[in-house]
Amino acid sequence: MWGIIATWRMAKEGIDDAVVNLQDGGSAGDAIETAIKAVEDFPFYKSVGYGGLPNEEMEVELDAAYMDGTSFDVGAVAALKDFANPISIARSLSAFPVNNLLVGAGAEAYAHKHGFERKNMLTDRAKIHYKNRVKDLRDTEISPYSGHDTVGMVSLDQAGHVVAGTSTSGLFMKKRGRVGDSPIIGSGLYADSEAGGASATGLGEDLMKGVVSYEVVRLMKTGMSPQDAVNKVTFDLDRELIKRRGKAGDISIVAMNQKGEWGVASNIDNFSFAVATESQPNTVYTTKRVGDTMVHEVASQAWLEQYLTDRMKPLEEK
Repeated sequence: MWGIIATWRMAKEGIDDAVVNLQDGGSAGDAIETAIKAVEDFPFYKSVGYGGLPNEEMEVELDAAYMDGTSFDVGAVAALKDFANPISIARSLSAFPVNNLLVGAGAEAYAHKHGFERKNMLTDRAKIHYKNRVKDLRDTEISPYSGHDTVGMVSLDQAGHVVAGTSTSGLFMKKRGRVGDSPIIGSGLYADSEAGGASATGLGEDLMKGVVSYEVVRLMKTGMSPQDAVNKVTFDLDRELIKRRGKAGDISIVAMNQKGEWGVASNIDNFSFAVATESQPNTVYTTKRVGDTMVHEVASQAWLEQYLTDRMKPLEEK
């Protein structure tokens, strides 16, 4: 059995590439890096990699993480500027026994020393998004933080290895140096080849309060199915945050166990995900919460086309 699951429709093309690797007996680590790099390199996905939305200083700061569920090797970067493919930098850090999470100037110095591609990640399109948001904020009460999506993935290879990875530009117009859940092991992602893996997207400040990815994997290790595990963690945290703080931010989690079984839960209405396994072709779903369960529906071709059209339509500065 092999499989791969990812947050959001934006992962579909990357998963297409990863499936070729997994079908041929390739490693889950290579599949994760291949699939996430495809998202990072596509400039119209404005929440990841090249073209990612900037912070309040109009700088693109990127976060990424990688975890091998067999060795428990981890690597992560945060607040990284001017380097392409942070997932590859994070994976390379997982080879070391220490110094696995590097931030800011330290992460950039490491990337430069080890020959990773230096690149201005701020595109003209992202500048228009930024300038329009600044004007919106003068005229309305729109939150500066709307428009954040992490690509998070879990992969299982034929050898039984489970790997998880994440990549994001974080909250739009965040404070310089802000770091969310994505590069934090246990919150943004977690993998254990004896159980499975999980990855999360949403409001990082709230996701970290529940250490959600670790909790999902812990429950799967007790024998709980991936769907039951993500349901419990997502909805329990949603209720707890509302009880204690009066509201809960976006919480969405994808998971896959060591058998290739998968589950997805979200407390928002517009969540989508992509999944492929040995017995299922790469498929994009939309999902919605009904009580404490989720209803997954295969996305129509019209929906898939509209998704790309919306993200690639020309922008004009207001």
